[in-house]
Amino acid sequence: MLLKGADTVIAGPDGTASLHAAAYGRAVPWLATAGAGDVLAGLIAGLAAPAASADLHEMAAASAWLHVEAAREAGPGLIAEDLPEQLPAVFRALAG
Repeated sequence: MLLKGADTVIAGPDGTASLHAAAYGRAVPWLATAGAGDVLAGLIAGLAAPAASADLHEMAAASAWLHVEAAREAGPGLIAEDLPEQLPAVFRALAG
């Protein structure tokens, strides 16, 4: 389960839980826009689909992180369609 909000809560059926906190420069209030949650769901599905044995909790946590990074890259005023377009820049930054 993933509860999207200013702080995102990720919980698994086995009792594991994670918190993606909107703190220390990671607050992106402009993610509160129509369709942003759908993009997050697509990120989770896209990360989990290739690996049948994927840890869905890890995939959800990684997706929440990517979602915020894409929003930070796009900046205020984004619309949901902007998020996937920012992912290449996020991955380039990770590659260093």
